[in-house]
Amino acid sequence: MLSLVMIGIGDFDRAYAFYAALAAELGLKPVMYHPSVPVAAWRGADDKRPNLFIDRPTVDRCHALALAHGGDDEGAPGLRAYYHPNYYGAYFRDPDGNKLCVVCHVAP
Repeated sequence: MLSLVMIGIGDFDRAYAFYAALAAELGLKPVMYHPSVPVAAWRGADDKRPNLFIDRPTVDRCHALALAHGGDDEGAPGLRAYYHPNYYGAYFRDPDGNKLCVVCHVAP
């Protein structure tokens, strides 16, 4: 089990704008913002630890938001049955080149 994931970035302000847009779409609230360090973090409003569950329309919206905020497309939203029959994911890179995936594992 992961405790947290840290993503290396080159430009904090640019990365913050990118991830803040995605976090807002996913219903995550900022819990840490210290640009002088620099570090920022988000989590669910009532969560004590990371929990992230999204549906297919959220996958679509996150992929579009990533591209709108300077990300690069690495795979449009869609089924990837080679993982399993209900794997619906989208891939993109953040402005620093980190590759990310948003996914839903349940049937529509």
